[in-house]
Parts: sequence; structure tokens; C-alpha cells
Amino acid sequence: MTAVREENASVSEKHGPVPPRVVSGRVLRTRSGAVSLRVQGRAVVITAALAAVLVAVMGVTLATGDIDLSAGEVLQALTGSGSPIADFVVNTLRMPRLVTALCVGAALAVSGAILQSLTGNPLGSPDIIGFTNGSAVGALVVIILLHGSMTQIALGALVGGLATALAVHLLMIGRGLQGFRLVVIGIGVSALLLAVNSYLITRATFQEALEAQAWLIGSLGNRLWLHAAAIGTAVAVLLPLAFLLSRRLSMVEMGDTTAMALGVDVSRTRTALLVISVALAAFATAVTGPIWFVALAAPQVARTLTRSAGPALLPSALTGALMLALSDLAVQRLFAPALLPVGTATGCVGGLYLIWLLISESRKSRA
Repeated sequence: MTAVREENASVSEKHGPVPPRVVSGRVLRTRSGAVSLRVQGRAVVITAALAAVLVAVMGVTLATGDIDLSAGEVLQALTGSGSPIADFVVNTLRMPRLVTALCVGAALAVSGAILQSLTGNPLGSPDIIGFTNGSAVGALVVIILLHGSMTQIALGALVGGLATALAVHLLMIGRGLQGFRLVVIGIGVSALLLAVNSYLITRATFQEALEAQAWLIGSLGNRLWLHAAAIGTAVAVLLPLAFLLSRRLSMVEMGDTTAMALGVDVSRTRTALLVISVALAAFATAVTGPIWFVALAAPQVARTLTRSAGPALLPSALTGALMLALSDLAVQRLFAPALLPVGTATGCVGGLYLIWLLISESRKSRA
């Protein structure tokens, strides 16, 4: 506690009094008191509401399209007792695309939530810092130069994302993980990686260049159970690890000295969370191509809705899944029969959100 007071005193001298961190909610404990869990009523309600809206969007996605189906026909197809046409439309055409959208949205949102929490900067997301472009480089190398399979593309994207994270880390050695510096260095690395992507495309054949350029836009079209299984497996492994470390992440947000005083190994926790964040973004990018701004916007929307003092990883995952599923539904229904990639829609909306965010942050810095 002495270390906490010293840190707060130091911060107070530079920036004024430290505002107390408001902690609300109800604490649930086992009878022995060995396990306790703080539950915030508003966060629970918002999480349930997000899940309900997500289920509704899933139902509309599965039921509507070129062939409209009733809710009963969709349920029968899902249980294996539907007509051959309904079974083909739901289980072969629509469900793999929907599952891919849900998993990719959740993966990107949690990846962004972790990075924003670690850096203490709302611009700390994998697409801004450059991890997404690094994953794209790794995937393009496999696609254009190695002509690899889906599994190899996913591994290439993971290696590219981790290599980018390592490069950014080496550029910041001895300077700490400061949010502003990380974002600035990440933007520079991202610009360099975009140039590498362009160079790789020039080395491709005409057909490969078309496929690579289409992949770089980010799309959920023609996604099969192979893609859904790949990102589903990654999410099933990585999200529970992120949730398990969410409490330590909340402590790291308080500052290194405070977190160490509370018994957290800050260095190992930050490294583990960074690897999880990069891996989530890499696998999502490998499956759909770069989907911009979901990782940037979803965590902040979730925090605003829940008014959570911590990273709010579960609401962020649901928000990201909902945003991407809703965006894909919109581009399918509003722009039919044109095949508009979902990355175009998220890029347009996310670009406007980024402009608003930069203006808001600029006003805060002047205040």
C-alpha cells in the first residue's frame, strides 16, 4: 500500500489529484470465501441485451435473402429435420458465413479491448498499430509465394502478426509501453507494411493479384465451414484465456506499481495478453482479410454502454460480433444484388468514427 500511495502522490504532483476509481456492483462469494466475484448490475443487463439483439440478428440473417424462410423452417433445418432446400440454404450457405462473422467480430473486439487497456489509449487497436497489416503480410506471403492451404494461411498470418508485435516492441525497448508512443510507432510500421503488401501483389500473377486484392478488402463472401471451424477453434482457445486474465488486466490498468503491489507479475501478464491480442487479430485476418475498425470501435461502445471501470471483455466480444454480423446483413440486403464486401462498410463507418474520436481526443487534450 505504501507503493500505491507513493505512485498516487507522484501522479498528483504532475497532473493534480488522482480521481478515485469508482467500483460498484455486488460481490458474490462462496461459503468459504475462497472464491469471490464482483457483479455489476448494469453490465449484466447490457450483456444480456446485447446477446438478445445478437440472437435476433442471427435469426434474420438465417431467414432472409434470395430465398426467404420462416422461423419454423430455419429451426427445422438447424435440427436436421427440414426440407432439402431449407437445409442447403441454412446449413451450407448462410450458417458458415454467420458463424465466421460472429467469431471474427468477437476476436477483433477482444483484441482491441486488450490493446486499448494495455496502452491506455483509445487508438490502441490492431488495425491502427499495424498488427492487422502484419498479419496480412504473412498471409499474402503464403497465398502468393507459397500457394498454401487455409491452415498455412492462418499460420502465416499469425507469424506475421507476432513478428510485427516483436518489431514494435524492439522499437520501444527502454521506453515503456506508453500509449501515445506505441500508437505513433504503430502507425509508421503499418504504413511500411502496406508498402510491403503492395510489393507482394506486384510479384503475383494477374489472377493471384486479383484474389489478393479482393482478400485485402475484407469479405465474408463464400465462407465455408472450413473457415468457420478455423476461426471458431481459435476463438474457443484464446477467448477463455483472455477472460481468465481480465482481472489482472484491470489491475494493470491502474499502473505498474499498483499492480505489482497487488501481487500481479506485470511483465508476464502484459506479454501474455499481448500475444493473445495479436493471435486473435491474426486468425481473424487470415479467415476474412483485414476487417477495419471493429477492433477500434467495439470495445469503446461496450465500455460506454456498461459504464465499466475495467476492460469489459465479454460485452466487447458481444458488441464486436453484433457489429460485424449486422454490417454483413446490411451489405447483403441493402446493396443486393451487388456483392459489397463487409470490409468496405466497416471501413466507411469506422473512418467517420475515427475522425470523431480524433476530434474528441484533441478537445480533451486542450481542456
